[in-house]
Amino acid sequence: MIITRSPLRISLGGGGTDLPSYYQEHEGFLVAAAIDKYVYITLHHTFVPELIVKYSKLERVQHARQLQHPIIREALLQRGMDGASLELCSMADIPAGTGLGSSGSFTTALLKALHAHQKSLVHPRELAEEACHIELTRLQEPIGKQDQYIAAFGGLTCFRFHKDGSVEAWPLKIDTETLYNLEDELLLFFTGYSRQASEILREQDQKSRALDGAMLENLHFVKQLGLDSCKALETGDLPRFAELMNVHWDWKKKRSGAMSNTHIDAWYELALQNGALGGKLIGAGGGGFLMFYAHDKARLRHALGAAGLREVRFRFDFEGTRSVVQ
Repeated sequence: MIITRSPLRISLGGGGTDLPSYYQEHEGFLVAAAIDKYVYITLHHTFVPELIVKYSKLERVQHARQLQHPIIREALLQRGMDGASLELCSMADIPAGTGLGSSGSFTTALLKALHAHQKSLVHPRELAEEACHIELTRLQEPIGKQDQYIAAFGGLTCFRFHKDGSVEAWPLKIDTETLYNLEDELLLFFTGYSRQASEILREQDQKSRALDGAMLENLHFVKQLGLDSCKALETGDLPRFAELMNVHWDWKKKRSGAMSNTHIDAWYELALQNGALGGKLIGAGGGGFLMFYAHDKARLRHALGAAGLREVRFRFDFEGTRSVVQ
């Protein structure tokens, strides 16, 4: 039995500049953090000559190419495991479509399990690139590279996305006191809405490729916000970081009319009136999780809880994608 897990993530600044349609021309930069909410994959050899795959559906097929699940199918084919007698199961702490990078986490956890089955070691960078190849190249999803990389590396990590497709990664230089304060004063609340990130990111991707001036100006500014957020965190200026979250959300909403809705806007304003210094919606937008930075956490929790939002408490993850049982 092989069990792997891969962390979900929150974006701390610069999100959206990791799409090829942007970084291939202008380079991208962002800061992300892995959290202790995971996608799990279990894998074991069976005595029946078929693939048994369990997720929200159950599939039993003779060959990987017959699978309906696109990521599992392409991962097995990429690893040369078309006709294996395997049973594979996935589960997660948080539902998909909620803005925490579940697709990238799923893909890295799956590939880690397949590498373990083949008894091959894989570096986090190689794991992230394999996952990106499946999602961006084989499946042509209009998404970026952030989710796969932060899932593979873990921690609080800075990423620079170069024009040639290479990715530079290094740990955020944050002191221990700032790290603990950040972890303690960031709060996540589920909006109750889920959506596919590709639906909103496709609009950004198409406008970037068409050299839409407003979209490119937006992403240039958001990249600078990522750099400013990095500086604020590394100098321990958490109030400045919170302020930048508000600016980021204002500019993020300009990218698509589907980014927010009246309910999300009302919850956001309610949070700012009840102790939140800054906040934004995590992920591509349209639903998922609202993240706020607040000193007065009790007041914020009471207000949003009374409004019907569920908090998900978390800590940072510093292990990245790993085998739990092998």
